[in-house]
Amino acid sequence: MNRRGSHANQLRIIAGQWRGRRLEFPDLPGLRPTPDRVRETLFNWLAPVLPGARCLDLFAGSGALGIEALSRDAAEVVLVERQPQAVRALRENLARLNAANARVEMADALAWLRQPATPFEIVLLDPPFGQGLLKPVCAALETGGWLANTAWIYLEAETELERWPLPAHWTIHREKIAGAVAYRLARREVSALASQRSS
Repeated sequence: MNRRGSHANQLRIIAGQWRGRRLEFPDLPGLRPTPDRVRETLFNWLAPVLPGARCLDLFAGSGALGIEALSRDAAEVVLVERQPQAVRALRENLARLNAANARVEMADALAWLRQPATPFEIVLLDPPFGQGLLKPVCAALETGGWLANTAWIYLEAETELERWPLPAHWTIHREKIAGAVAYRLARREVSALASQRSS
């Protein structure tokens, strides 16, 4: 990661329409973009399903995941972030890229998930480490109607984090470890009939 002064960092978009573009984001506590190598692996996993998908980047931070998804032809990306400085940088970067199919919401992730839902095909979860956020967020996504019948959920966490039972209908599709980061891609699959019964 390149630093420019003490107040700003940079991330590089790996592939797609904005390949090679560098974007600045603020130097804030807990703001830790997914490393390039991990992003490259993740988006190779998602390549068959990403074009045309609705994506939710729930702990957007620097925007490394959500903006990469946009660059690679996601139909729409909603980026949720609670820190005002990070939200401002996200909006500035999206404007700089002329990204019309993105929306930034300034909100706490769990609070945001309590509103009426519109389902997403892909959800990207890279919360701040050490706060125990993945388990309650996954439960809220499943019970709140935020996931399409077939959906993909990316989970990034510290390697020492204890595994927990995934929500019903979720299975781990791929997983890897890179240094202190464990990352997994889960698949949710529910038949349309089962979905109608539960609604």
